[in-house]
Amino acid sequence: MNRREFVQLTAAGALGASLAGSARALAPDDPYRKHIGIQLYTLRNQIGADVAATLKAVAEAGYRQVEPYGYPNAEAMIAEAKTHGLAVNSAHFDWESVTNPDKDGVTPFADILERAREDGLTHLVVPYLHDHERRNLDDYKRLAERCNAAAAQAKAAGIQLAYHNHAFEFQPRDGGETGYDIFMREFSEAMHFEIDVFWVKVGGVDPVDLMKRLPGRVSQLHLKDLKAGMDLPNYGGVPPDAFQELGDGIIPMQPILDAAADIGVAHCHVEQDESPDPLASIRQSILHLASL
Repeated sequence: MNRREFVQLTAAGALGASLAGSARALAPDDPYRKHIGIQLYTLRNQIGADVAATLKAVAEAGYRQVEPYGYPNAEAMIAEAKTHGLAVNSAHFDWESVTNPDKDGVTPFADILERAREDGLTHLVVPYLHDHERRNLDDYKRLAERCNAAAAQAKAAGIQLAYHNHAFEFQPRDGGETGYDIFMREFSEAMHFEIDVFWVKVGGVDPVDLMKRLPGRVSQLHLKDLKAGMDLPNYGGVPPDAFQELGDGIIPMQPILDAAADIGVAHCHVEQDESPDPLASIRQSILHLASL
């Protein structure tokens, strides 16, 4: 825990404000702060040890919705979230049901949609791509076709399908074009983006500039911060300490929230892929949002 985090948390305690109370300080006229979410992958180790206690801690920290991972195998996360009054609007799911639907053992996307409707989800997100799924630009074109077909199915079921980026999509390929360029050009109106601002920045692109290029096409955001001094762009992995609590890195959050409102983003979720103390990290990040 750095000194600024200690001061923030101590000040909050001195004021007699519980972490749940800090949520009430989130600007009531700002829908993203008022309904701030957390991508539960941040807390995967804690969830593995005690899902009930972890979801209780998420609610006590002031979060109002959660985005599970590994859907449809997320029953415990969803049940405990709802027990503690947390909304569940979106989930990261078994993406090969879309990108590689003929693979043995893959759950049919139609079955995932049916389960999502039963669980009350309004958003599903393709969270990642295997290396072999994205070897060249033709692969990205093929993926766009498959995502468009799935997005049409999802729309008919009342669910918004989106794609979550990492940094590899921004690597220039033939003629300088990137996989993300392909997606921006070839995704249908029914297929949206969930922009992870950290990985956009790691990929050498300004998150706000990217958002402004996609009005009406970004359904959700992942809010996370990037350590200063990183060598960018970087299309591969990053060290664990590259992931910082909101306010401790180089990505200002207020311009991102402002752009989100301008382009029609539905939900924002805090995420921190790596942390030595994830529960402390998510508490610090929500306090930072309250301080903006």
